[in-house]
Amino acid sequence: MESGRGALLVLLVALCAASALGRTPSWDGKIEMPTEEDAEKGTRWAILIAGSSGYWNYRHQADVCHAYQILKRGGLKEENIVVFMYDDIAYSTENPHPGKIINKPDGPDVYQGVPKDYTGADVTVSNFYAALLGDKDAIKGGSGKVVNSGPNDHIFIYYTDHGGAGVLGMPTSPNLYADDFVDTLKKKAAAGTFKELVIYLEACESGSIFEGLLPEGLNIYVTTASNAEESSWGTYCPGMYPPPPPEYDTCLGDLYSVAWMEDTEIENLKKETLEDQYVIVKSRTSNHNTYRTGSHVMQYGDVKLDVEELARYLGYDPANENVTKPELPEFLSAHTEILTHVDQREADLIHLRYKFRNAVKGSLREANAATELAKTIVHRKHLDDSVQLIGEILFAGENALEKLTAVRPAGSVVVDDWACLKTMVRTFEASCGPLTQYGMKHMRAFANICNARIDPAKMAVASSEACKLSTSAGSGIWSPVTSGFSA
Repeated sequence: MESGRGALLVLLVALCAASALGRTPSWDGKIEMPTEEDAEKGTRWAILIAGSSGYWNYRHQADVCHAYQILKRGGLKEENIVVFMYDDIAYSTENPHPGKIINKPDGPDVYQGVPKDYTGADVTVSNFYAALLGDKDAIKGGSGKVVNSGPNDHIFIYYTDHGGAGVLGMPTSPNLYADDFVDTLKKKAAAGTFKELVIYLEACESGSIFEGLLPEGLNIYVTTASNAEESSWGTYCPGMYPPPPPEYDTCLGDLYSVAWMEDTEIENLKKETLEDQYVIVKSRTSNHNTYRTGSHVMQYGDVKLDVEELARYLGYDPANENVTKPELPEFLSAHTEILTHVDQREADLIHLRYKFRNAVKGSLREANAATELAKTIVHRKHLDDSVQLIGEILFAGENALEKLTAVRPAGSVVVDDWACLKTMVRTFEASCGPLTQYGMKHMRAFANICNARIDPAKMAVASSEACKLSTSAGSGIWSPVTSGFSA
């Protein structure tokens, strides 16, 4: 006891002496041991997913590679970053600079050093869920890397690809459905293996993945590129401002994605909060709230977490230490009347048109591009006409289009019965062929068919009737641009 009083007396004398000399130390009244501080910070983890394949989808893998470089520069260890990408872009015969990937017109190569954890056929929904849950036994193929996180850890998930109402694309079957994804997030939360989890999600209708499904109280914060009923947008595309280098005939990035990444690269992430970045990204993605092009960036889950600094999730680049506060971007302010972005679902057509336009006249490349463009247009018409005809059959022609496209109130789950939705998609594909990236625009139609309690047997008959009328348009010519299958 006496020794404790003596130590306290020495401390008080030292404080008084320092005060008398005008050098009062900054002290908040508590003493934290370094080991306690380190334990509180925990470990940063990240999962990065590009959900597509094919050179026409260049931008998705470019986004993921860029995100990896940002996290690595921010201090995250490679062992704590799990990367899912098909890895068929860097050395594609279409790539004008083999072995390199860029994410903006004047940008550096972002491909070098990116780990190939899960590539090709190993980029699956089941591997993603297993990696998130830290379940090494459930992993099939790939590096086996998982998020082996603990209760004080912070996790960042970034996904970029095509989407539809309640679904996200993957380069392998099956696609990722919202109910399964949210259930996996709930399992992760119940396991107590993270402190806070942040998700950035780039896809069309990406808000539908969380609306009505993701509850508060899980310490999960989400932003999405779009709301539940609109497209997200590609950028740095041929013929737009600013264009990619002339040798590229594809979009280099996605608008929401490059917005958060380019902001991250110039800010002091120890001072910028999740909310700061949300406001900045929302402004740029909406074309400064004009929506001439662009979409509504949304927040879901525990939005209260947005007061926290980005450094907790993305790390910190010392090069930006002197940046004092976040600034709204001025990138588009002088060019709001110029075409700057393209609807995600139209980006493949942009690619094919410029591939055709830039090819040597009379060359095999020109002929192939013309064929692919024609097939893609025919295939799209086949899908659109088939879904509309199915609706007319099932709803006896009474306001069929309105019933297929009806949108539930904001905040509502897109479908009541997820098993039904998955069954309806399989039933459609059995008669009409792969739904494809473009076809995901019709997911709401299938959801509405389920919500109307249509019997799956009736859906099977309607699909068979509708699609046999366009067999020549649907069979054997599925565009590799939109489906990933050979023509």
